[in-house]
Amino acid sequence: MSNMRLVVMGAGGRMGRALVKAVSETPGASVCAALERAGSPALGKDAGELAGVGSLGVPVTDDALKAVIDADGVIDFTAPAATVEMSALAAQARIAHIIGTTGLQPADLESIAAAARHAVVVRSGNMSLGVNLLAVLVERAAAALGPDWDIEILEMHHRMKVDAPSGTALLLGEAAAKGRAIALADHSVRVRDGHTGARREGDIGFATLRGGTVVGDHAVIFAGAGERIELTHRAEDRTLFASGAVKAALWARGKKPGQYTMRDVLGI
Repeated sequence: MSNMRLVVMGAGGRMGRALVKAVSETPGASVCAALERAGSPALGKDAGELAGVGSLGVPVTDDALKAVIDADGVIDFTAPAATVEMSALAAQARIAHIIGTTGLQPADLESIAAAARHAVVVRSGNMSLGVNLLAVLVERAAAALGPDWDIEILEMHHRMKVDAPSGTALLLGEAAAKGRAIALADHSVRVRDGHTGARREGDIGFATLRGGTVVGDHAVIFAGAGERIELTHRAEDRTLFASGAVKAALWARGKKPGQYTMRDVLGI
């Protein structure tokens, strides 16, 4: 089988460069196009040279329609508006859309779900094996411990991250809610300030820290009477997200249209 031809979105950014590098170093995959926003200083430059892997003969462009014409899939860790726009193009082209974008709102998710009727969509708040294994453990712990144990999710990222809580924190919150058979939206506490009153039983709390160059730290705390359990994951390099995304793309090739997660990709 020929290499899977992949479009990398946001190719001039830190995550985009990591994705270009991961694709170029993965057997069975190749970068066929690299996209950036209009006006980006990366436009016209070789995506491989930007990523530090040498020339790939793939200049960075802002022409998304041209990029998807000969592609088998697109990897997208950009912004909600760009992701929604690409979801429509991927559906029209019938190619796989691997989404690591966070900060998506309900309307964005509806658009992506509509696109998934015609394309394979793999979407996850985190593409790493470790975090997805952690989510499985959180779900099982939440189910076993019950509502008498309070759940708090603490996350920290670099100072440039623009959305909070992180997509990974929300993924872990959804896992905890699933373990308890409740809806996260009905039990999520995002902010505490002033005289908040006692903690409501069954709530799942989120706390957000930002600073420095932290790639991503997450801890799920189960606090019971006289004891505490903490499940933690620390990401030390963006390449683990990039490698997971490429793995998802290769897995998606030939699958039926629909929405999938990294649990599907990893078989966990």
